[in-house]
Amino acid sequence: MNPTVGIAVILTVLQAAHCQMIRDLSACLLGQNLRVDCRYENKTSNPLTYEFSITKDNRKQIIHSTMKASETNYRNRANVTMHKNLLCLYLQGFTTSDEGVYMCELRATNDYTGNQIKNITVIKDKLEKCAGFSLLIQNTSWLLLLLLSLPLLQAVDFVSL
Repeated sequence: MNPTVGIAVILTVLQAAHCQMIRDLSACLLGQNLRVDCRYENKTSNPLTYEFSITKDNRKQIIHSTMKASETNYRNRANVTMHKNLLCLYLQGFTTSDEGVYMCELRATNDYTGNQIKNITVIKDKLEKCAGFSLLIQNTSWLLLLLLSLPLLQAVDFVSL
């Protein structure tokens, strides 16, 4: 076998072997609190470790993590929930001093292809409010949304069945 072909095959196999991949990172305001959603695709049942951090003034600060210890000033303010390929960071009492570049980092146990990392710049004045309907859209299949919206469409005489 040609060594160049062998290396190409190995790289292809390693690329396909990623156990998780961050699909989207978004942020919104929930009252006076910040919510950062880290959506990922997990192709394994191996345990997932994560780290939410912020970079401001060229200094990385860990907000909440299963990999390392969190910064003292975030310990009592930060909470993370995990549900069906979605990690949500909730930061209580979000102010302009909490603005910066937020990072979600994921690693599956025994995944030797490296961590998955995604960043988002968070500025309080530019954040949208978290909306219940947008959460419904993000977490519901299009078919279910169509079925749920049929009565509304009928009410405005848009669809006649």
